[in-house]
Amino acid sequence: MSANNNLYKLTFWEKYGSIIKYIGKRILLIIPVLFTISLIIFTMVEFMPGDPINAFLNPEQLTGTVEEVAAKRAFWTEKLGLNDPFPVRFFRWWGQLLRGEFGYSIVKFQPVRNFIGEHIYNSFVLNVFAFSLAFAIAIIVGIKSAVKKHSMYDNFFSVFSIVGISLPSFFMAMILIFAFAVRLQILPFNGMQDPLNIRPTWTYYVLPITVIALGSLASLLKYVRNAMLEVLKQDYIRTARSKGLAEKVVIYKHAFRNALIPVITLVGFWIPRLFGGSILIEKIFIWPGIGLLMNDAYVQKDRSVLVIVLVFYALLTLLGNLFMDVGYSLADPRIREGGSK
Repeated sequence: MSANNNLYKLTFWEKYGSIIKYIGKRILLIIPVLFTISLIIFTMVEFMPGDPINAFLNPEQLTGTVEEVAAKRAFWTEKLGLNDPFPVRFFRWWGQLLRGEFGYSIVKFQPVRNFIGEHIYNSFVLNVFAFSLAFAIAIIVGIKSAVKKHSMYDNFFSVFSIVGISLPSFFMAMILIFAFAVRLQILPFNGMQDPLNIRPTWTYYVLPITVIALGSLASLLKYVRNAMLEVLKQDYIRTARSKGLAEKVVIYKHAFRNALIPVITLVGFWIPRLFGGSILIEKIFIWPGIGLLMNDAYVQKDRSVLVIVLVFYALLTLLGNLFMDVGYSLADPRIREGGSK
C-alpha cells in the first residue's frame, strides 16, 4: 500500500510538478509588483489636489470664529493621521490592509470594508453573466465562421464584429435605453432593484448585461475567428484530415486547442472587468458597482476609497496576467520552463 502511495505521488508530481512550479513563480512575482504599484497609487492619491479635511467636514462644522475653525481642522487632521510623515502613513495603510481594514470613508462616514464588498459583488454578478454569455456565443459562432469562411454566415458576423467594435459602448447603451426604456417602456434603465417591487429584479439586469455582452462579443468573435483561420492553415490540420478523422474531431480537438492562446490573452484582459465592470456603463445605468464607487470617490476626494479601489484594480490586472501565463502553459506546455512536450 505504501509503495503504491509513493508511486501515485511520484506520478502526480511528474504530471503536474512543472505547472505547479510555474504558477508558484508567477505568484511570488506578484507580491513585489503589487507593493510597488500600491506605493505609486498611494503617492498619487495622497498628493492629489484638494484638502481632505474640507471634504470630511461639512459646511456647518466650518462655521464660527477663525480660532474655532482652526481648532476643528487641527483636531481632525490629527485624528485622521494626516500630520504623520508620508512613509508612516503608507506603512500604516499596509498594516491596516493586512488586517483586513481598508481605511475610513470621509464621505460615507464609515469604514470602507463595510460597503466595498457589496459594490464588488454587484459588478461581478453583472459582468460575469455578460462575459459568460459573450464568450459562449463567440466560441460557437467564431468556430463556425472560420470553417465557413467567406460564406453568408461568415460575412454577416464579420460585419457585426466590425460594427460592434466601432460603436462606443455608451452610444449602444443610449440606443437600447431609448428603444426599450423610453419608447417601449418594457425595461428599466437605472439602479438594480425596484424599491416598490413593481418590476421583477431581473429586468434591471437586461440592458446593462446586453450592452456589456454585445461589446465583449464583437472583440471575442473576431479573435476566435482569426485564431481558428490561422490554425486551419497549418500542415498538421491537413494531415489530420488526410488520416480520415471526422471533421468535428479535427476542428474541436486539434484546431481549437491550438487557437486558444490569443483567446486566452483576451480573456486575461477581461478578468479585471469581471469585478470592475465599465465605469461608464455603471454611470449610465446608475449601477452600484465598483466602477461607480471609484468615480464617486474621485469626484468627492474620498481618498481611502480611491486608493483601495485602484489597488484592487491593479491586483485584478496582475491576476489576469497570471491567468494568461497559466493558460498559455496549459494550451502549449512548451511555453513553461521545464515543461515536457
